[in-house]
Amino acid sequence: MPRPFPIALIGQRFMGRAHSNAWSQVSKFFDLELQPVLHTVAARDREGLEPFARRWGWKNACSDWRELAAQPEIELVDIGTPNDVHREQALALLAAGKHVACEKPLAGTLEDARAMVDAAKRAAKKGVRTFVWFNYRRCPAVALAQRLIREGRLGALYHVRARYLQSWGGPQTPLLWRFQKKFAGTGAHGDLNAHIVDMARFLSGEEIVEVHGAIERTFVKEREIPGSPGKRGKSDVDDCVLFLASFSGGATASFEATRLAHGHQNDNGIEINGEKGSLRFGFEDMNVLELCEAGDARTGGWKRIMCTSAGNHPYAAAWWPDAHVIGYEHGFTNMAADICRVLAGGEAEVPLPDFADAYQTQRVLEAALLSARKRCAVKLSSVK
Repeated sequence: MPRPFPIALIGQRFMGRAHSNAWSQVSKFFDLELQPVLHTVAARDREGLEPFARRWGWKNACSDWRELAAQPEIELVDIGTPNDVHREQALALLAAGKHVACEKPLAGTLEDARAMVDAAKRAAKKGVRTFVWFNYRRCPAVALAQRLIREGRLGALYHVRARYLQSWGGPQTPLLWRFQKKFAGTGAHGDLNAHIVDMARFLSGEEIVEVHGAIERTFVKEREIPGSPGKRGKSDVDDCVLFLASFSGGATASFEATRLAHGHQNDNGIEINGEKGSLRFGFEDMNVLELCEAGDARTGGWKRIMCTSAGNHPYAAAWWPDAHVIGYEHGFTNMAADICRVLAGGEAEVPLPDFADAYQTQRVLEAALLSARKRCAVKLSSVK
């Protein structure tokens, strides 16, 4: 019988829903030694907190996240809050001996991220683990791509082209926390480029060693303040960041993130070209991986792989029959399963990012901003 595994959550908005769904359904689809128990959800919105807890199956609710650190039965706390409070929450919870799963990016600033990594190193000496919700690693197609690259199917890597394009952040979008530097740190850069930098690092197995040039733009400089019709406030984060980089193995890379691309709802995509072939993935068709391997010119070209076959594709066995496709929420559930496996002493299907891993992505984001603002190349060795 699986052992009950009490967890807590901080946050009740978009990520609060995604994470609650993952924890509540993971034991229904995966055979695990640990069975998550939704112990307590904490959030500031007291009016909406009790209905949220009832809807998603949380046994308890509180409006002060600090109470979670004092409850000995809680083993893991899941942080689904805005970026500016990740540091305070993570440090307190790690000091209390709780495993911590934190939303991405790791923090709003490199300084905060560094403090979180240092705290995680101290906690690790006592057996405490950390995780970061780079959920796109756990799309079966992305996990398969990682395995194919590890097997040498592409050979030496030459080019990485990554994009994350969305369309929801136009002038009509109000001044949410994601558009305010004091809460988010950055805009599309930390929200979207963080995902594709992590994906490129994860797939290639290499680190970015230099950012050669970058462009940072804020096009919508004022937005309506929510709940205050006619009143506007400053939007002081980027709407778009593009940059060029090099990997440790010599591959070139381009990264592009924006929330102002009409027709692109959640266009998270990557293409990797190597000496023996290429592969590409686009999240708006997330069950598919495309592979092109060098060969006979008469029969060469892109192969479309439907990544839903149990026994052949990562995570597929837990879900539905072939081509009965999965969606956005399943990446979170797959990650919840891997967290439970690792904390039970087993292995994840594919590597789980911890604070130290996510810090490497944070360093790349910082290097890109430095490159854009100083108009120069930035070596990652200079970004500590």
